[in-house]
Amino acid sequence: MGQGRSRPIVDDTITREVYHRNHVGLVPARRANYIATYGTRVLEPTARNKEALRVESVSFNIKENTPEHHTTEFDITRSDQGRTPQLVVRRGQPFDITVKFNRPYDKNEDDLRLVFQAGKDPLPSKQTHVEFVLSDVDLPKQWGAKVAEQDGNTLRVSISTPPNCYIAKWTFKIDVVKRTDQKTAIYRYTHKEPIYILFNPWCKDDQVYNEDSESLNEYVLNENGRIYAGTHNNIAPKPWNFGQFEDLVLECCILLLDISGLNWTVRGNAVSIIRKLTALVNAPDDGGVLVGNWSGDYKGGKAPLSWTGSAPILEEFYRTKMPVRFGQCWVFSGVLTTICRALGIPARSVTNFCSAHDTDGSVSVDIHFDSDGFMDEKRNVDSVWNFHVWNEVWMSRPDLPSGYGGWQAADATPQETSDGVYCCGPASMIAIKNGELGLPYDGPFIFAEVNADKIYWVTKPDGSMATYHVEQKSIGLNISTKLPLRDEREDITTEYKYPEGTQEERTAVLRASQTGSSRHDIYVIGASDIEFELVEQDDVFVGENFDVILKITNKGTEERYIHGRLGARSMYYTGVAADKVRTDTFQMFVQGGRATEQRMRVNYKDYSTKLKDMCMLKLTAMAKVQDTEQIFTTQGDFRLCKPDLTLKIPDELKLKKSYEVEVSFTNPLADALTNCYLEVEGPHLLKRHRYPQRPVRPKQTFVTKFEMTPSTLGERELVVIFNSTQLLDINTTQVVNVVN
Repeated sequence: MGQGRSRPIVDDTITREVYHRNHVGLVPARRANYIATYGTRVLEPTARNKEALRVESVSFNIKENTPEHHTTEFDITRSDQGRTPQLVVRRGQPFDITVKFNRPYDKNEDDLRLVFQAGKDPLPSKQTHVEFVLSDVDLPKQWGAKVAEQDGNTLRVSISTPPNCYIAKWTFKIDVVKRTDQKTAIYRYTHKEPIYILFNPWCKDDQVYNEDSESLNEYVLNENGRIYAGTHNNIAPKPWNFGQFEDLVLECCILLLDISGLNWTVRGNAVSIIRKLTALVNAPDDGGVLVGNWSGDYKGGKAPLSWTGSAPILEEFYRTKMPVRFGQCWVFSGVLTTICRALGIPARSVTNFCSAHDTDGSVSVDIHFDSDGFMDEKRNVDSVWNFHVWNEVWMSRPDLPSGYGGWQAADATPQETSDGVYCCGPASMIAIKNGELGLPYDGPFIFAEVNADKIYWVTKPDGSMATYHVEQKSIGLNISTKLPLRDEREDITTEYKYPEGTQEERTAVLRASQTGSSRHDIYVIGASDIEFELVEQDDVFVGENFDVILKITNKGTEERYIHGRLGARSMYYTGVAADKVRTDTFQMFVQGGRATEQRMRVNYKDYSTKLKDMCMLKLTAMAKVQDTEQIFTTQGDFRLCKPDLTLKIPDELKLKKSYEVEVSFTNPLADALTNCYLEVEGPHLLKRHRYPQRPVRPKQTFVTKFEMTPSTLGERELVVIFNSTQLLDINTTQVVNVVN
């Protein structure tokens, strides 16, 4: 039970006029309007000499309120955290407090005023200072309070907040007004612990309302998830502990809002808050949460792949007030998901495979070649990432025409500026799907990420540029997120775009291209009689050899002479090529109506020292048909598979009992693994920890053990990741049920 102290605001007593002028901020001439608005009773002098009413204590009834508000999982609401529990509630929904006085409250004699304050300089004009009297009736959709029950000196009060209430940490006070002989004494009780008021997706009047309870159990209440990575034909789930209920996370989220520079008038507006958060999660403009690093050199920080969750990142930022090093797109997305879920905005991390990065607003990816078929790197400023992870947040869009609410895309990874700041979204997915890119925010950039055409340009002998090939089905593949409450991938590609090649999809692309540029004439491409296909790779494990295969089909009747080359390079997941692995040239005749293959063998020794963090390779094929001047160039990306990590642990665990967990896998390489360590994380199972390990010899089976002791009942997830210099992010998870 929180303790405070009732004391006069000023020395002894003040007159009624001074009270209204100084305490409320109104001059005497406006007192009548104030009384009419706020319902304050100005009592005439009375002969009664009742003892002044004073607040002795206030209980926020945390154990009773938090289940009703879906906030029981917040660590700060529990006493087992070694500090006084704090109340977390959701706006637009009443909660009860219990007030104990020095004597029974008399509504005919005692004047009580409840006060809520937010920010450094709370003011009624900013609605950061709110006060109201007790009422006998419910006051839905607004600030108010009514007596729910009275028992002697104890009063149970039901407090209501509006569904557009500011998202903040509020201070709670009670003013007891005592008037005698033309003078008024104000005794103020200030509660030591704050009240956190969050978005309420369970409230029909809240901007983030969602009627699907299963969705809310996932997108607001689930602390664990999966973020998908890899390539479109080799998708790998990365376990992620969002940890939105962990100690200090909510405090950090409120801090971010406080330092955001957002005007208080939009502190209840989900659109404004999300747009600002996409800037605050990255560091370039405002010293936000995370520093991005795609160089491969992570000295002075932590490799992005080694993070297992958001909580340690947010906790470090909260303690140091300095950007945390380092993150890449899935880390930015995981942190934004955590912040949104903590604040009560339904959110999920979404992965787009073959994600276009359009730098010039043309709503296309332009790839340039010289007249000999070699890449013109100076002109190639657009890129295609193997995958890119952003967020979707659920909300209505009162700033847009009707029909554009629901899931909105938002991206905290600093790629391009918007309004001069590295932020992106929120953008309506309905607008994106239909190519309606004039609506805020950042529609053209997001549309290009999922539905741009890849346009190949060649320099002609006279120096002019011409289009020779358009790929209309290579961008925005297998857009993925986690299914609600299931450890499975959900493909949501059709929520972003119509099926490839349909009339609706082409119409959306053409509409979008007219918004982004006037070059819609480039979609007229001449016919050719040679068909090329770079064959997609089956699963290849790191340490194995593989073949790059180009299928060539002559669909005409005449023989054709073809020459070209095949190549393989290591690459970063952003599509940037790194080290050359192998290149072969070829030449051949292909008879009319016949098909053939060109192969290039890549051995482990070719790539063993050249792989980057995610073991990805970029395969390229270039060919030219001598007789027709037809040029073909394409690229294919694939990920070498990593070994599985195995855990041995019972599915059901006893509360407070210690268990040993065994971890094992087999090194697939002909080289030793060095600088090895385990990253282990499992909220309410054990504190996150890094366990250094000995080197793992070639082809050796690695085995290690650690202990954990469950501290909380219910289903919990354990995340384990093995890292080394040679192989990063060998991961696994296991869900366990903790029982008494």
